[in-house]
Amino acid sequence: MAGFLATFIDLLFNVLLFAILGRVLISWVDPMGNMRITQILREITEPILAPLRSILPPVGMFDLSPIVAMLLLQILHSMLLRAI
Repeated sequence: MAGFLATFIDLLFNVLLFAILGRVLISWVDPMGNMRITQILREITEPILAPLRSILPPVGMFDLSPIVAMLLLQILHSMLLRAI
C-alpha cells in the first residue's frame, strides 16, 4: 500500500509541477488566455498560485508565484515521501 501511495503522490506532484511550468511557458504564446489549453492549465494551477500571489509582493511586471509554488511543491513532495 505504501508503494502505491508513494507512486500516486509522486505522479500528482509531477503533474502539478508540469502544469505550472506549462502555464508559464504558454503565457508567452497566449497572454490573453484564449486558447483552451491555457484555460485548462489556469484551472489546474490557479488554486495553488492565487494564494501565493496575494502574499508575495509585486516585483515589477514579473509574477514570482510560479517559482515559489514549484519550490514549495518540491519541499512538500519530499516531506510527504519521507513520511510514508
